[in-house]
Amino acid sequence: MGSRTELGEFLRTRRSRITPEEVGLPSSAGIRRTAGLRREEVAILAGVSIEYYRRLEQGKQQRPSGAVLAAIAQVLKLSEDEHRHLTELSRSRPNEVAGQTHQRRASRTVRDEVRRMLDVVLPYPACVLSRSSDLLAANDPALCLFPGIEDWPERRRNTARYAFLHPAARQLYGNWDDVARGVVAHLRTAIVLHPGAPELQELVSELSEHSPEFADLWRRYDVRTRTNGRKVYHHPVAGSMTLTYEAFDVARSDGQRLVVYQAAPHTRDHDALLLLARRPSPLAPTAWEYAAQARNGAGELTADRGAP
Repeated sequence: MGSRTELGEFLRTRRSRITPEEVGLPSSAGIRRTAGLRREEVAILAGVSIEYYRRLEQGKQQRPSGAVLAAIAQVLKLSEDEHRHLTELSRSRPNEVAGQTHQRRASRTVRDEVRRMLDVVLPYPACVLSRSSDLLAANDPALCLFPGIEDWPERRRNTARYAFLHPAARQLYGNWDDVARGVVAHLRTAIVLHPGAPELQELVSELSEHSPEFADLWRRYDVRTRTNGRKVYHHPVAGSMTLTYEAFDVARSDGQRLVVYQAAPHTRDHDALLLLARRPSPLAPTAWEYAAQARNGAGELTADRGAP
């Protein structure tokens, strides 16, 4: 789906959530067949012609000015992330003008300097995610933070897939609804920042097919840049804990993010986090595997139990 069509969809979903009363219009302003504001109401309130706004929603109005977008954002009461998303959607991109939106797949290579940072922040869980939320690298506490994800093949380890499709996720996240909304909102933003990215399109298609909850949230068109937040865990090893996280863009990468989880020192949450950090990695070899490695020769274990 091109960004012009995305722009119209985004505007329609946003104006459907604004009531006439919220923008100072009488609630009795005609019979309404659909929820929210009409196109002409948005246009008048934003100070543009009705035809201009209609063409904007249809993807036929090229390169609207920043002032026009700001006026529409004010009428639709967009958040900062939503306003930024609207601006991104309105931008023409060379590959879209040519009718091409295909991109190459993002590199899965994590620089050694970034991998070392995962150890620098120990005992805090930290991981590197791709632009589509693939788990590219993780320290042991971070891997333990997603119980059961190690059972998946390395290339399927993805935190968005985990949240919606792994059976352990509903029990793990005490605020699963909020986590789910955040995952979808982030993917909405990523798919506009990286139009035509095949791994993003494939992930959205997979989750839409296999998760009704994802499909419903995707239709709502919420957007949010996930730079920080909090998650409530009911972890099978560490118990109940609330962790905050910070996400940092990795320079010179294809949209990779370094995510670090933490809790304030001298709190129960921090004690639980330390308990998690003391647990052996889910990918660590067992005593039986060590014995098998000694019998069969070094190297076989690494091939079978490769780290993310």
